[in-house]
Amino acid sequence: MNLKQAQYIKTIAQCGSITAAAKKLFVSQPSLSQMLRQVEQEIGMPIFDRSTSPIRLTFAGEKYLHAAERILAANSELESQLREIRQEHAGRLRLGISVTRAMQVMPLVLPIFTPMYPNVTLELTESGSATLEELLQNGSIDLALAALESTSTNLAYELIEKEEIGILAGRDSATAKRFLPGTAISLEDTQGDSFVYLTKGHSSRVIQDKLFRRSGFSPHVLLETDSLEVARRVAVEAGACMVVSNIYMDEYVRQRRGVFFPLKNYENHRHLYACYRKDEFIPRYVRDFIQIAARVLAQHRKGTAE
Repeated sequence: MNLKQAQYIKTIAQCGSITAAAKKLFVSQPSLSQMLRQVEQEIGMPIFDRSTSPIRLTFAGEKYLHAAERILAANSELESQLREIRQEHAGRLRLGISVTRAMQVMPLVLPIFTPMYPNVTLELTESGSATLEELLQNGSIDLALAALESTSTNLAYELIEKEEIGILAGRDSATAKRFLPGTAISLEDTQGDSFVYLTKGHSSRVIQDKLFRRSGFSPHVLLETDSLEVARRVAVEAGACMVVSNIYMDEYVRQRRGVFFPLKNYENHRHLYACYRKDEFIPRYVRDFIQIAARVLAQHRKGTAE
């Protein structure tokens, strides 16, 4: 089967007649009929049942069409990859990122990236880091900016930003009243305070669950939410605690006198990575997006610290 035969058989099946297919393909009806007879002679059985109107695929024809569609899809994918290799300035970037990280990253990256690649369409999927890794593995997204451990052998990880995990405590919490800001504390030091939980799928929830299992106690849960922004505000305003990365200690938290305590005797292995599948072709615009994100976040973090 060659590409022309595959396309012609698929078109006949879609149109329901050789005459209609010939018009759609801009070929003569006799030449299309001759091609079909030749294919049927080669495989030794009919592809279409011509006794019905519209004509229908035989069982062998269904198998032939299935193979034809696979061939056409593979050719289309190859053409797309070759076009990207030749051009690398047009295409689609399916980006996975958490909502909170998107609030930080996208306003900084897009003013630089969009003028460089005006013909690249950006499709955003916003979800927790653990979910994003699954979406990347099954091919639903092309690139993930997520807080992960670099453990999957079929994924490539490029470090964007290191994170320190600790406890965010509201000013009215017992923890905030007991320790000086910036003091390294253990999870056990927060006993007596309520906690705000992020729903499962967030990187900090993965860390938090592991820490509580190791500590042997479960705190009172004030609220469980999928929004990190809601969680931060509730913890700060309600005098509660939450497990969170230091990168979320922004101006709002400081103004509301939220306090961050690094976790004692804990080495964080989950950092913000740009992740993509090793077996996928990565166009230049994806590589530039990663480099821009790393650069602007480093500049932003430096400016915030100053």
